Formats: sequence, C-alpha cells, structure tokens
Amino acid sequence: MIFLVSCEEVVEIDVPSGQPKLVISAIFEVYFDENPVIANTDVTLNISADYFEEGNPIVTNAAVFITNLSDNSIITYNDANQDGVYKPSVSFIPEDDINYELTVIYDGETYKATNVKQKTPVLNNVEQGDETLFSGEETELKVSFTDDATQENYYIFDFDKGEFGALEDRFFNGSDYEFSSFYQEDEVDLPETVEIKFGSVTKDYFDFFRVVLNQSGENGGGPFQSVPASLLGNIVNQTNFINFPLGYFHISEIDRETVDLVEK
Repeated sequence: MIFLVSCEEVVEIDVPSGQPKLVISAIFEVYFDENPVIANTDVTLNISADYFEEGNPIVTNAAVFITNLSDNSIITYNDANQDGVYKPSVSFIPEDDINYELTVIYDGETYKATNVKQKTPVLNNVEQGDETLFSGEETELKVSFTDDATQENYYIFDFDKGEFGALEDRFFNGSDYEFSSFYQEDEVDLPETVEIKFGSVTKDYFDFFRVVLNQSGENGGGPFQSVPASLLGNIVNQTNFINFPLGYFHISEIDRETVDLVEK
C-alpha cells in the first residue's frame, strides 16, 4: 500500500487558451403561418470561454440596432434584464425582400452583417409513425412538405429535445418530400408533446449550421448552447478585422407544429 500511494502523481494538462471572442447570436425567426404573424428577433451577446469553463460571460453594455437598408430606418435594441439578451424597442417583423443590417458596437469596436428573410414552405403533415430502428424502442416522427422547384433550397429542422437536422433538396427538387426522424427511448417520456420547427436557410448558413452540429454533438441543449471552436460566421468586425466575432446573423420564416407522442 505504501508503495502504491507513494507512486501517485497529479498530472496537469496544459490546455491551450484561445483569445476570448465576442459571440453574437442573431437568428431571427418569423412565424409566418400564424395569425397574427409573430417573430423572435432577439440578439444574444456573450464572450467565448475556454473549453473547461462552465458557461460564457454575458455582455450587457453593447449598443445594438437593426437598419432597414431600403429606407435607412433604425430599430434600436436594449438589454433591459441585463442578461445578455437584447430585444427590439418596438415590435419588429422582418419584411419580404428587404436587406437588414445588424450593427453591434462593443468595447470600442463595430460589428456588422446583412441578411434578407428566407421564404419557407408550410409543413404538409407532421405525425407520429409506427416504425422503429435498432432497439425497437424508438419513436418515429414523420414529416412532409413540398419543395420549391424554382431554386436550390436548404432547410433546418428543430425536432425539440435537442435534436436538429439539416436537409438540402438535391435529390427531391420541386417534389413532395416525406422523411422520418426518430427519438431514442431516453429522449422522450411518453406520452409527451413535442414542437417541430422548420425553416429555409441560405447555403452559407446551412454549411455553418452543419459544422456547429458536428462540433457540438447536439448535446447540452442544442448547437448554440456554446461555441466549441472559432467558427467564423457572417458578422465582420469593421474596426479590427483580425478580431473577428463568432456567431451568425440570419432571418428565416419558420413553420411549426406540435405533435402528441403516445405509447404504441
């Protein structure tokens, strides 16, 4: 025993520490198929943390605003709750075919990105299916929609429970498309209600989202719970290009449906 105890040694691993980066999450969702139409247009700001740190420091002292580039009107944002979540000062529903510019001013530097709202088809049907996979205990979710044949399309699905999917129309352009997604036994506690979100995105955001999914492993509450690596988005530091931010500015129409999952 004495020999074994005397041989114990604490090994410290030196993990490289990257320069903290401003993280800007501005993923706007317009729920176009609801009456009245509503939108989530919040902007969340925090600072990237090292790998082993828990949580990212929030940013509460930035200036944030959106500019409508068709008429140069400005919507200001504020963080009333001091939680790093900036909300528009007035009701804001992004319009069709309008370029919007996001501006964030923080620590003497100005960050900008532009985007236009992506149109999304409605979901034709979302329902629980009867099929399973390997264990026989999975719960099937069947989803169908009609793809727009006039252009290449890229889609993102939020299946609730921290499950996401990215899909392109390379093999079903212009067609009615149906597919299945499966919840593992430990992901749902049947009976349970889940909410499905579906949106069209640009190819650039589609590529960005897939990389984030791969890096995050869809763990810990979803792909944007934390930023696991220095993944460049579409937001540019206008003051100091080298000090690039993390995150993305994107605007999508979103269709959503709720499904009551039951034991079968």
